Amino acid sequence: MRLKTSNILWGAFFILIGLGFAGNAFDMWKFNIFFDGWWTLFIIIPCGISLIQNGFKVSNLIGLMIGIMLLLAAQGVVEGNVLGKLIVPFIFVLIGLSMIFKNLFRGEHGGRIDIKYQGGNSEHSAIFSGGRYQVTGEKFMGTTMNAIFGGVDLDLRNAIIDEDVVINATAVFGGINIYVPGNVKVKVSNVPIFGGVDNKAFNSPDPNAPTIYLNSTCMFGGIDIK
Repeated sequence: MRLKTSNILWGAFFILIGLGFAGNAFDMWKFNIFFDGWWTLFIIIPCGISLIQNGFKVSNLIGLMIGIMLLLAAQGVVEGNVLGKLIVPFIFVLIGLSMIFKNLFRGEHGGRIDIKYQGGNSEHSAIFSGGRYQVTGEKFMGTTMNAIFGGVDLDLRNAIIDEDVVINATAVFGGINIYVPGNVKVKVSNVPIFGGVDNKAFNSPDPNAPTIYLNSTCMFGGIDIK
């Protein structure tokens, strides 16, 4: 299993926080994570990591812009009344971007997307939105999922899984549902931060059954395996 970019970035984020508090202990600097608008980091950081990991996605960019605007307002850089005036034009920009890049928000069949896994992993995110991904009659080779203030469903009940696969998932103020077939085993490695994984999957009694390995981070969010 190779270490995913998201794991490295999240790990670096928590290391920096730890070093910041350690510097306080030795009076090297003054570090305070609870600055004005600190809560906006729960929007900015996941969206920024997703942009780095998955490349340009309109939904990620919109989430990042919203977080930055709220942070600027909380810091007093932008006055609240100015931010209120920007909401209407921002909505029009959002509508325009969603029309141009509508396939990034939903599939061509009303929100249900059939993913084709042919020789590689897939990556997809739901930022302030939702999506359903279904694999039918295709070989599933693993995926990376991100639900940030949104929800993602992944249906693998009709997928072909004949070898061990890895799912890397991040849920931040969002939820992920994963539906697995009955001929597999599921093993979970999770980093819970006011969140968690509920594994209700039936593990195949066959000792040679393929295994789905879930590497996840849940921050004020959750993942259900059914």
